Amino acid sequence: MHVYPRHLLAALALVLSSTLARAHAPAVDMLDSATAFLAALSPEQKKQATYTLTDAERENWFFTPVPRQGLPLKQMNPKQRELAMALLRSGLSQRGLTRAEAIMSMELVLKELEKDNPPGRRDPSNYLVTVFGTPDAKQSWGWRFEGHHLSFNFTLVDGARVFFAPSFIGSNPAEVRSGPRKGERVLGEEEDTGRALVKSLDAAQRKLAVIDPKAPGEIITSNKKRAEPLAPLGITAPQLTAVQREQLVALVKIYAARQRTEISDATMSRILTNGADKLSFAWAGGLERGDPHYYRIQGPDFLIEFDNTQNDANHIHSVFREFKGDFGYDILREHYAQDHSK
Repeated sequence: MHVYPRHLLAALALVLSSTLARAHAPAVDMLDSATAFLAALSPEQKKQATYTLTDAERENWFFTPVPRQGLPLKQMNPKQRELAMALLRSGLSQRGLTRAEAIMSMELVLKELEKDNPPGRRDPSNYLVTVFGTPDAKQSWGWRFEGHHLSFNFTLVDGARVFFAPSFIGSNPAEVRSGPRKGERVLGEEEDTGRALVKSLDAAQRKLAVIDPKAPGEIITSNKKRAEPLAPLGITAPQLTAVQREQLVALVKIYAARQRTEISDATMSRILTNGADKLSFAWAGGLERGDPHYYRIQGPDFLIEFDNTQNDANHIHSVFREFKGDFGYDILREHYAQDHSK
């Protein structure tokens, strides 16, 4: 018999240990990165970059070029900026990081298009890092990386469970139409995959999916602190063909995969466990490229919104929300209630 129990057991132990290591890697990497970043700051910078976990500022997120709290990249030295970007990498996949860096650099495109008017409004270094609470392996804390068209909000409950919503990426222009970056579409995959799905629908299906011939001017949930399920639902997964259902799940995965693999895999596993048949897809606006349009995907515990309506349908906003997981709110609320009762 060619069976080697010890070898098999050793291999199984290796697989299990590596699986556990991967499961904890995001929280560990975020802790290490945040600790190193904060240690590199001056006392004045650290005061600017940190808030308590319960401060209202933690949920004061937005995606337009507005004044923000935190420490901007432009006020960091090269070493500090490197550590800030290492913190960002601890939460994002390569796909997400590539999109984020492209969106930041898109500020230079806007600066040229707007002829730098008003001066200094468009700045790829005007993205801020903010840490909430004290990074700890066993205590809850969070961090944010935010600026124009980017908002990544991470919450670590008990230092281990990672929540990543709200997670927002936008792009203006959606397609660069002149200059050396002509043809670049940072969020082209999100747009094209959504359109391919709605155009695959037959007449009866499309009647269910298209909830309005006119697209809304903005994502419905905007920067609300809490996202609620939206109506009408559109078309539900059981009303799609098998191929279309696969397309819908693939579209969800594009958004989840902005986060690093361990977080993305856990998110998709939860979504599918809760029931891929409970997903719905809704579309508003025109069906052809260049038409103002909007779509959303909902499940029992999450919402995705995408719109391309502003600037002659050349300006995208996209967001991933969790009804209970935004800012880890529900889990943290339970913790606070338990601590208060003690």
